[in-house]
Amino acid sequence: MPDVKRNVRLVTEQHIIDKPSEVEGFPQRSWSIEVWLVNDRGEMVPANLFDKVTYHLHPSFGARATQTFKNPPFRIQEEGWGEFDMQIELTADKSHTINHDLNFAQTRYESKHVIVFKNPKPAFLAALRESGPVPGDENGMKSKRAAGGEESAKKKKRTDKNVDMDKLADGLQKLNEDDLLQVVQMVHDNKAPDSYTKNDVELGEFHVDLYTLPDSLIKMLWEFTQERGGL
Repeated sequence: MPDVKRNVRLVTEQHIIDKPSEVEGFPQRSWSIEVWLVNDRGEMVPANLFDKVTYHLHPSFGARATQTFKNPPFRIQEEGWGEFDMQIELTADKSHTINHDLNFAQTRYESKHVIVFKNPKPAFLAALRESGPVPGDENGMKSKRAAGGEESAKKKKRTDKNVDMDKLADGLQKLNEDDLLQVVQMVHDNKAPDSYTKNDVELGEFHVDLYTLPDSLIKMLWEFTQERGGL
C-alpha cells in the first residue's frame, strides 16, 4: 500500500485575562489549541482518524505538563504567562509527533503540518478516506478485464454493438463519488444471475466484470457515463 499523506492544521487562540501573573511585564493569558484535518478541497474537517492527541507542555506546568484528549477537536485549554515550544503526539495507526510554537503574537493563528502514514493497514484505510482520497482507489471502482476464449467472444460482441468496453471502464473510473454510487445501484438492480460483482467493504472498492453484464445494463451504463462527461 502506498504512503498516504494528510494535512493537519493546529488552531491556536489566546487572550489576556484579569489574573495576576508570576512575572512582571508578562500578563496572564488563557490559550487553547485544537487539531483539525484539511481535506483535498481545502476544507477543515474533524480529525476523526486520530484515536487520541497528547500535548507535552513546558515542565513548569508540573502535573499538567502531559495532557491527553480522545475526542475531536482534541482541544486543550490552559493559562500562563510565557511562550514555549511543545510537542504534540497524534496517535492513529501509529504515533506521530509534531512540534508547535506557542506564542502570543496574534490572538488567533494556524499552523500546518503534513503527516505521512507509511503502509497503512487495510482496517485504517476507511478512516483515512473520510478526509480525502487514498492512492490506488481509482475513485472507488475497478473494472476486471476479461481475456480468453468465451470472454474474447463477449468482447467482440460488445464491440460489434458500438460499445467500447475499455472506454466504458475508463469512463466509469472518471466519475465522481456520487455518480459512482448511482452506478453501483444500477448494477445491483439490473445485473444478471451470472454477472460478476464483488463489494469489498474493508477496502471501499466495488469490482465488476463488465463483460458479464446484460446488454440492457451495458447500454444504461454507457448512456449514464456519457451524460456525466466520463466518455
